[in-house]
Amino acid sequence: MDFLTKIVAQKKEEIAAAQKRLPESQIREEAFLPRKRRPFMKRLEQSGTNIIAEIKRASPSKGSLCPNLDPAAYAAAYQKGGAAALSVLTDQPHFQGSFEDFKTARKATTLPSLRKDFLISSYQLYESAVLGADAVLLIVRILSQEQLRNYLKLSKDLELDALVEVHSEEELESATRAGAALIGINNRNLRSFETNIETAMNMASLLEPSQIAVAESGIRGREDIEKLQNSGIHNFLIGESLVRASDPQAFLKSLISH
Repeated sequence: MDFLTKIVAQKKEEIAAAQKRLPESQIREEAFLPRKRRPFMKRLEQSGTNIIAEIKRASPSKGSLCPNLDPAAYAAAYQKGGAAALSVLTDQPHFQGSFEDFKTARKATTLPSLRKDFLISSYQLYESAVLGADAVLLIVRILSQEQLRNYLKLSKDLELDALVEVHSEEELESATRAGAALIGINNRNLRSFETNIETAMNMASLLEPSQIAVAESGIRGREDIEKLQNSGIHNFLIGESLVRASDPQAFLKSLISH
């Protein structure tokens, strides 16, 4: 069984358990209450090198990356290092993330924050709004065309920006058909977890002029950033190499400066 199938199966169980604790009708009501938003997509429309810096304790393929990670300290270092936005993993079983990590990290900065998880239900979108997320990740590979369209609409209604993740031309076509504006091109194959930054380089030219590209995964240094910039990408989501860096703030600065 590949990683993704396993994660999605577990997610269904998690959602069922959460719905027992707090019914969807109740969380939906809470999700539409006014809250203070930070503009996520607007930050990525700015020129220059925009980095979405990620708080990531572990991964299914590499295991623990930074066991004693302090979300507040990392978030503050990311902001000082010049990050455009924050991404926080909330998946527990495979990434050791939590809602607590998200809340702690967002509170420690003024950066717009993305809830990074495997969203397969409207319940999780309501949850994201209640959590205080400014944006959510929608992965094309685990959603039907109808779900994708519905979740993009619901995100808009909830004032959540949506980063729609693709890994192939077919997935990009699905994202475009559903009306996605912010496209995350994942260099990592979510079935095998193998990474190749040429994926984003090859796909960048296929985006509509109105779409914004974000290169995700496998970015290890300034050289990778430059390669991707040459193919027209100026936004980058970086997790593993940041949490493994001995000085995340300095490393982030080195990625942005040219």
